[in-house]
Parts: sequence; C-alpha cells; structure tokens
Amino acid sequence: MGKAIAIGAAPALLLFLIYLGVSPFPLFVAVGIAIMGWWLFRSRSGSPGFGQKKRTRRKDSVPNLSFENIGGQQRSKEELKEALDFLIHRTKLHDYGIRPIKGILLSGPPGTGKTLMAKAAAHYTDSVFVTTSGSEFVEMYVGVGAQRIRELFQEARTGAKRSKKNSAIIFIDEIDVIGGRREGSQHREYDQTLNQLLTEMDGITTDQDIQVLVIAATNRKDMLDFALLRPGRFDRHISVDLPDKKARSMILHLHTKNKPLAEGVEIEQLATETFGFSGAQLESLTNEAAIYAMRDKSDVIRQEHLSQAIDKVMMGEKTDREATQEERERVAIHELGHAIASEWVRPESVSQVSLAPRGQALGYVRHHPGQDQYLYTRKQIEDQIMICLAGAAAEEQIYGNRSTGAQNDYEQANHYTKTLIESGLSDLGIIDMNLVGKEILHQESAEILKQLHGMTVQLLNRYSTVFEQALEVLLKEELLSGEQFRILLKRYTKEPVSIGS
Repeated sequence: MGKAIAIGAAPALLLFLIYLGVSPFPLFVAVGIAIMGWWLFRSRSGSPGFGQKKRTRRKDSVPNLSFENIGGQQRSKEELKEALDFLIHRTKLHDYGIRPIKGILLSGPPGTGKTLMAKAAAHYTDSVFVTTSGSEFVEMYVGVGAQRIRELFQEARTGAKRSKKNSAIIFIDEIDVIGGRREGSQHREYDQTLNQLLTEMDGITTDQDIQVLVIAATNRKDMLDFALLRPGRFDRHISVDLPDKKARSMILHLHTKNKPLAEGVEIEQLATETFGFSGAQLESLTNEAAIYAMRDKSDVIRQEHLSQAIDKVMMGEKTDREATQEERERVAIHELGHAIASEWVRPESVSQVSLAPRGQALGYVRHHPGQDQYLYTRKQIEDQIMICLAGAAAEEQIYGNRSTGAQNDYEQANHYTKTLIESGLSDLGIIDMNLVGKEILHQESAEILKQLHGMTVQLLNRYSTVFEQALEVLLKEELLSGEQFRILLKRYTKEPVSIGS
C-alpha cells in the first residue's frame, strides 16, 4: 500500500516543483545518494539489495545418508569414522586429556563422494549439518565474507540448539576459493575471510555446550594456506581417491539396485571396463543406460545399453556430423592403427572400434583396461606412446601424409614422454627438472618420440592386409567389436611380429 502511494505521489511532487519554478535536479541527486547508501548498507549487512537475490537457507538438520549408502572408499570411511568417534565419545576424550578435533579436510578428484562423506559423517554423529561453498564468501565489499563466516558458525550453533543436538558439522565445499595461500603483503578481502575462519576454528568464540566440527572439501590441497593445514585447525587430512575395481563394483551394485537389469548383465565386467571412473561418473553411467533402454522401449537394461552408456560418459553423446567418404575412410584407418598397436601391446585389450562421431571425436577405439594399475615401467609407458602414435602412422602409411585428427594423440604422447623423463626412466637418468635446460629436455623428448614412431611404422607394415579387410567392415557397419577385430588379425597376419630387431 505504502509503495503504491509513493509511486503516485512522486510524479505529483515533481509537477508541483516545476509549477513553483523550483529545479528538481537537487532532489534527484539527494534521492540517488540515499538509494546508493541504502544499497551499500544492505550489501555490507548480507541482506538482499537491488539486483541481489536472497540467499537460500542452508540445511541445518541431520541427513539420512549413512556410510553404508556410499559404495567403496572403505579406507577413507574407516579413517573418517575414527576421527568422528572423538566427537561422539566426548567424556572419554576428557578422561584421556585429548583435545577435540576441530577440522577434517577431505581431498581428492571431483566426483569421488566428498560431499556424501560429509553428510554421512553428520548422520554417524547425529549432528546438525550446515553446508556452504567457498564461492559464497567471495564479495567485492570488504568485510562481508568475514561476517558471513561468523554468521555460518552462529547458524550451526543455533540450529543444533533448535534441534536439541549437542554437536554440529559445518561442511565447506571448494574451500580453496577462500583458503588459498596468502602471498606477499597485499591485503585482500579473501584474507579477511580466511582470518575469520581461522579465528572461529581456534575456538575463540566456542560455545562449550555445542561442539562444532568443520569438514572441508577440495580438489587442490596443494593450493591451501599453511595456516589452515597445521594441527589445531584441520587435524585430519583424509584422501578420497578414485574407486578401485572392487569399489566400482560396489558402487555399480548400489546404483543399479532400483533399476531393471536383464539377466546375464555382468556388473564385474562393467567394473573392469570403467577404470578411472569416479563415483559420480558411475552413477551417470547407470542413469544413461536406463535412458538408452527407455529409448529402445526395452523393459530391462541390457549389456549393450551399459556399453553405450560407457561411451556416452567417456566421449559424449553421438553427434549429427556428416563426414565425407574420404574423411570416413581416413578416420577408419586412423582408428584401426590405434587398435592394431593396442592389440599388439596388450592382447585382448580392444573392446570395440567405432566410426560413430561422439563429442569432438569422429571415431574412437574403446580399450579394455584389464587390471587396475598404478605403477608403470618404461616398457609399459613406451607401449602407450606407440598406441598414441599409431593413428597418424597408419594415415601416413596408407595416404602418405597425416591429418589434424592426431592432435590429441600427440598431446597424450608428449604427456607420457614427460612422465618418462620426470620419473628418471629416460636415457637422461634421474635428474632435477629445474636444473636441466629446456633444450636438453626437448631433445630427449624428440628422440624418444622419433624412435617409437619408427617402431610403430614397422609394426603397422606387417598388418597392411588387415587394414584392407577391417576397413571394408568398419565403413559398412560403423562398429567393429573386439572379437571381430581379433578374428581379422589372426586371419590376415601371416607371420609373427617382431619389433625393433
């Protein structure tokens, strides 16, 4: 009602001033200054002003998610439970004179379940769960971030009292946004926010009735300020890594529990083929497989739907790119080169060769990764480099030139070469990368690539007949299964392959 009266009165006042011969300009300036001051005040106080959206209230109840609902991460879960037991058995801590843990840092790649672990921690300890993100404290106005830190801790304590709990867990995702290393003497808004977080964690304003535990998550632990990482702030550093085969199997079983799987679907095989997948990717895989089944109007999710979903998660959705016949042939030759080298390096490793465009790729080879592996020898890395080089080498063998399709392959080959040198596995031996000139490193890298390229060309020369036969099938069907490909290899390879002799 008041707003309507003000809107109606403003034009009337303006016309009255003009009628009296008074200039309205000073009035406009005064009103503008008043509005600007009001807006700045509201911004500093954290309240919504012009152009600002009111922040949604953070959840302050106990989550229903338990550690049993999280697949894999057994070591991380046990380590986290041990730290949380200090929060549960407070009397025993007092008897032993143990200082309560104030913070737990979860670090690891994206999608590995750090947020889920924090929620399960709140459920395990029956604590109120308050969640936020580091980006919420980034503001252009000095002091706003620090004030929001104070409000966050106060909200956690108030929520615990309201829920009649004696503990609260504050979860800060992407803490590296506000907890990055402080360099030099520059005074930033981030520094004030970080200082306030350190102050709160030190317990200067601790409410003895409510035990507050801070759990933070980051993908870049190396970027965090040392003051955050020292004992007394984040006392426990728990790594949440990508799941191994056993963990992937558990995660897949969890996410397919409510989905209609066809008889004969092999979850263990799926776990083997998804090496390097995060928990989030595995969840997406099962969801995409269900979507593929729905598209086919199938009552159950079959193995081929899961196989298509792997390609979707890895490469992206199929595109409508229509390549020319010449481009399709070149892509087919390129991918067959990769497949031949892969099969020679590690038999039974090719899962399929496809000409269906996905994402940015016009074609691709899906490899069967075999057993999970975390340590590599020089021979194994050189084998991977040969697989990378084989696509362009095949084009060169058939067409006498290469194409831009090998750009990503070369980037991977250079990455593997760098790994060889940094690991002390090259002919340079064990070196300090900072003490060796760039020219020497480049020369060694070029020598490795040149030698392996020659070996790759020598390998592909033995399979010229296979290229002809497999190309015909691939152009017609656009898909060549690993079994079909291996049959062609055996049928059209007349002599054993010996490389480097």
